[in-house]
Formats: sequence, structure tokens, C-alpha cells
Amino acid sequence: MSKADQYHSDPTIRIVTGVCPHDCPDTCSWQVAVDKTSGRAVDIWGHSRHPVTLGRLCGKVDRYLERTYNPARLTTPLKRIGPKGSGQFAPVSWDEAIDDIAARLQVIIREHGAEAVLPYSYAGAMGLLQGEGMASRFFNRMGTSRLARTICSEAGFEGYLYTLGAAEGLEPEDFAHARLILIWGSNTLTSNMHLWPFIQAARKRGARVIVIDPARTRTAKAADEWIPIRPGTDGALALAMMHVIIGEGLHDADYVAAHTLGFDQLAERVQAWTPERAASITGVDARRIRDLAREYATAHPVAIRINYGLQRHRGGGMAVRNITCLPALVGAWRERGGGIQLSASGFFRQMDFDGLYRPDLLGERTPRTLNMPRLGDALSLDPARLARAWYHPRPVDAIPAPAEAGPPVKALVVYNSNPAAIAPDQAAVIAGLAREDLFTVVLEHFQTDTADYADYVLPATTQLEHWDILKPYGTAYLSLNQPAIEPLGESLPNSEIFRRLAAAMGYDEPAFREDDAAILRDLVERQRHPRFEGVTWERLLAEGFVRLNLPQPILPFARGDFPTPSGKCEFYSQRMADDGYDPLPAFTPPMWMEGAEEDQKPGLSKKPGFSAPLVCISPPAHAFLNTSFGAVERLRQRAGEPHLLIHPQDAAARGVEDGDIVQVRNELGGVTLPARVSDGLIPGTVLAPSTWWAKHSPDGRNINQVTAQDETDMGAGAIFFDAVVFIDKMTG
Repeated sequence: MSKADQYHSDPTIRIVTGVCPHDCPDTCSWQVAVDKTSGRAVDIWGHSRHPVTLGRLCGKVDRYLERTYNPARLTTPLKRIGPKGSGQFAPVSWDEAIDDIAARLQVIIREHGAEAVLPYSYAGAMGLLQGEGMASRFFNRMGTSRLARTICSEAGFEGYLYTLGAAEGLEPEDFAHARLILIWGSNTLTSNMHLWPFIQAARKRGARVIVIDPARTRTAKAADEWIPIRPGTDGALALAMMHVIIGEGLHDADYVAAHTLGFDQLAERVQAWTPERAASITGVDARRIRDLAREYATAHPVAIRINYGLQRHRGGGMAVRNITCLPALVGAWRERGGGIQLSASGFFRQMDFDGLYRPDLLGERTPRTLNMPRLGDALSLDPARLARAWYHPRPVDAIPAPAEAGPPVKALVVYNSNPAAIAPDQAAVIAGLAREDLFTVVLEHFQTDTADYADYVLPATTQLEHWDILKPYGTAYLSLNQPAIEPLGESLPNSEIFRRLAAAMGYDEPAFREDDAAILRDLVERQRHPRFEGVTWERLLAEGFVRLNLPQPILPFARGDFPTPSGKCEFYSQRMADDGYDPLPAFTPPMWMEGAEEDQKPGLSKKPGFSAPLVCISPPAHAFLNTSFGAVERLRQRAGEPHLLIHPQDAAARGVEDGDIVQVRNELGGVTLPARVSDGLIPGTVLAPSTWWAKHSPDGRNINQVTAQDETDMGAGAIFFDAVVFIDKMTG
């Protein structure tokens, strides 16, 4: 008997259907059992009828009740009474907090202008309303600086869109029909676990699974083969694969002729990209590159799953573009189970959000946009650094002169994020947050690293306590979240907090008086695109999730019809040329490959020694999801401790043994971690599992001490996996 059946027969329990709000493509539908007498949630499980969730939650969200009822949960507004960073606060009433926040924002706007206020948020809550819905209304009305939310996936999206035109591709269910699956730069079992059953179904039918990754991840261990690759060199591997496929006539000539643009230019370009050349860059043997290309071109159908990790280096956008060319080259789009998936968010690209976000509240104003990974620069009082923080995602986008950068950021409003822990160049971010003249408001569930620097901390509700709608980026199912329990203590939904702030600021537009359910219902009912036919408010209330009106299987590009300017998969992209890029697939080296002598380049060192640098990558720890679950003690115990993985070859060259304490350092800063010697990563690379709260790390700092604010080639994304570091064994 399933949990749902068990509880349905219990008259003391009511079952509420909702959806996970966290940053994962699966966007699981869940059900919550609530005791009718106490109103307390007593159990949570994955919805058995959701075609992707299939009744299972990940090990993190399975502990969601522990997160919601955590003793450390914030349930009353707090006002700072100690130095910034001390975490010393006193409880205050909502009226006092809201009135004082509004008054101080008004003074800042009067003295410096609305652009002196910066909202900072990301994926702590992915819901359309509690994420950016009411917040966008509020900040649009105020006219604050905008935030380019590029920290996760922007580079890969740009490379993908230049090539295919939309973030569309395989659905999870389609992978079950593949004969060969390349999991390229994705740790599926950690970050996308509900895809794995479909991959396993394909394996039962004879499919092979190959993981291409710098580290032998959980997924790599479970696959048929792991191909280690140097960080940031994926684009070179894809070019060499195209060299073999075209050179040996293994491409689908009919599909290429009918549905692609620029094949002749591509063929000429990849002539120089021999497997031997790529091997010297990637660390993958030239013979294996040839065999991989042949396997990929001849196994039908063939699927690729790429994720955001492989684009978190300087050449990330071009790397994703190169890989995205492969399915069209071999005609993989013709068959179910053939193609590629980076994100399925493009299935929702025709969704009308204007009624939710209300861009009309901006009027004629066009505020500056600051780039999320450059928060340290944005919070600096140096005009030159502030100018660098402006969003300039393409080569043709100019950086303003320091005198034209605008006012310094005087107020920071943080929600759904923990920048003190997750943003690059941690020391610069902390220096900015510590400014006494910076007024900081944080909406949070827990006393995070960022909350320690706030002037006010406002207690927000969790997903069990509010309404929302989730637009996934891994499936085609729109999902509704209904509140299962009353808000704990005095906590309020983000939407209500911004409503109260709007009222205190004197904003009297009706947009700030609509209740949550009415806003969400209006969002659903205003959709007019055929993809939303049959997606109704009533169905969402009754069923919890509804699939878009799409064919099944979707087969988005079986007959071409790419949403690019040419209507074809663009091997040659005029838009890229216009934006200042090479219009053909190319190799943009990661930062670590430049600026050093040949014998001192990380991963390529011919003279390894104590002073030789290494490449540091920092994928999320398996037990966490960003920093959202850092307060759950059980998950911290499961994660163990912050640490650094180092290859035996690199450890021996530095006299490091397993368990030794090492300092990981570069020009930005350093962090002290215990070393774990492992052959589960490519030599020349070290790996530090990330998303630890700094306060839970050995020396009060995490690995973002050594990640830079530099940006990717496309989209101005973050380069978390492109850090050059030195490793020093600590003594004494």
C-alpha cells in the first residue's frame, strides 16, 4: 500500500498536493499528510502519479519536514544590535520592521536615487510568485537597479540558443529509448536523480552510458564508462568528434542538407581539430576520441545530457554550442531518444509573464543592470569596480566609464539567496556586506552567513506554508503548490512581505493588493498560446500538475523547424557574428590555460612540484542543494565535512597525504581544508564540494574564497570551475 493510500484511509489526516521549490530540473510533485487536529505536517512523499517524480523524493527533500520544523527556523522579524557579521539581533514587530525599512529606503532613494537600491535573489525558491512575482512588481515600481541572474546557467543557454534557437530538447522519458547516452558534465544522481530511472530503462534494452567529467562522480561510478577530461576543455573534444564524424562520412547528409546552416564552413573549421590536437588539450586519448565519435555517429538513437557544470569556465558558452551541434550533425533528432537536453525551460518560452511581473510599473525608466556574479564589485565604493559590475554579456556590449557607473549601492535586499556563501570572490562580497553605510534586508528561513550581515532579517515561509506555481526546467509539467500548514510563528510569504513594504512606501496600485491565489489564477487564465490549451486553474487545483499541450513524444526537431532566424540548426550563426563572436564552433580556452608558462599550466605541468598550480572545481556537495539545506543537521552529518579531493600524483608532488590539512589559495584568498587523496579525478585538478555555509567550514570560509568574479564568454556567467590555485600542506 502506498503512503497516499494509507493516509487516504485515515480520517485524522488530510493530504495536500504541492511541488518542490528548489533548484533542480526534476521539480518533483509531492504530497503532504497533515494532522487535522494539530495542523502539523506529519509526512511527505513523492507523488506516485507524476510521470517523472514516480513517487520518489531525493534524499534532501525527503527531509523537508525537518527543514520546516527545524528548531533554528526564524519565526519573528529581527533587527541588528551588534556589529555587522556578528549575528547579534533582537526581535521586533512586523510594523516596526516594515516602517523602518521603508523609511530608510526612502531616504536612500531621495539622496542617491532608486538605482542605489539593489535586489539580490536567485533559486532558493523557484516558484513564479514567491520567487520573482511580487518582488518584481515592487522593484519595478521603485525603479531600482536590476540584477542579471547569470550565476548558474547563462553561458550554456546562450551557446545552446545560438545553435538551436530555444532551450528545447529531450524530455526525461525520451532517454529510455536511447541506445547510447552521453552524460556530459552532469552528475545526474546528485542533481537530476529522476532522470536516472529512464536511463536505467535504456540500459535494460542494451544502451551504453558514458560519463564525460573531470571527476568520477556518483553517476560516473554507476555508468558503463567514465572518460576523464580536463576542466573547461569540453569544446575541444566536441570539435575533434566533429572532425572524425565529417572526415569519415559518418554524418547524416540528408538531415544536414535539409535542416542545418553552414555545414561547409563547419567542415572546413574542424579539419584542424584532429583527435591528437584535442588529446593534448583535454587529456583524453586520441584513440578514445576517435572511437567515441564513431560510437556516437553510429548508435541510433543517441542522447546527450549536458548540465551547467561544463559551462562554468571562461569558454563555457562556446563549449555548449559545440556539443549542441552534434545531434544535428548525425541526425539524432529524427528518432525518439535522440537529441540533447540542457534544459526543458524552452517548452514554456511562450508563457506570458507580464501580468505577473508587471514591467509596466517601470514606466519610461530604464535602470542599470548589475551582474550577479560581480556582487563584490557591485558593493565596492570604487567607481571603476562598480562599472565592471554592469551587465555586458556580449563582446559588443560596452562597459561604462567609472564616471557613468551610477550611484554606489546603498541598500541591498536579499531573498531566496545566500550571497555570502555562494557568490564568487567571497572576501570581496564580505567586505561589501560589512560596509556600515550599506543598508541590508534579508528575507530568510535561517540565520545564514548573509543574514549575519543584515540590518533586518525577515522570516519567510517555506513551501509548505504558501501558494505558488512552478515552471520546471527539466519536464513539461506545470505544477501548483497549495499551502499544507499555517505559517510558523510570525513568518510570512515573500509575496506578503513585499506587499507590506509596498504599502509602507506609499505604493497604492491594485497590483499590491491582490492575494496570492488570485495572482496565480490570473497567471494561468491569461495564457493564450496553444501549448497552454487544457492547462486550467481548476485542473491544477484538482490534479496538482498538468502537462503542456505538446505531442508525446515531442520530437522537437525531427523535421527541422528550429526556432532560429534561418529555421535551421545554425552551425554558422550570423547572430553570433553580429554580437561579436566567431560565428562557427571554436575553442575558447578556460582561464587556467592562459597566463602561465607551458610547464606551469595547471593540468599540463611538465615539472610538477610544490609551487605548481592546479585547477580547482567546486561542484555541489551531494547532501546539499545550493545552501538551502545547510541548516539541516542530518544532511550536514551525511555530507561529512568540507574537504579537498586531490589526485595521488598531485598529492605526492606536494608531500600531501590523506587527511592532511592543506591551504587552498590564490591571489583572491584562501581556505583551509582536509585533503582526501583520490584517483577519482583527472590529474592536475582538485575538487572541493561546495555550497557549505562558511560558518560551518573549518576556518569560517568556503571554497568561494578562490573563485573569481570574471565572466564566461557568453552571457556573463560565473566561472566557478576555472580557478587556478596553489595547495600548501599545513604544518604544526
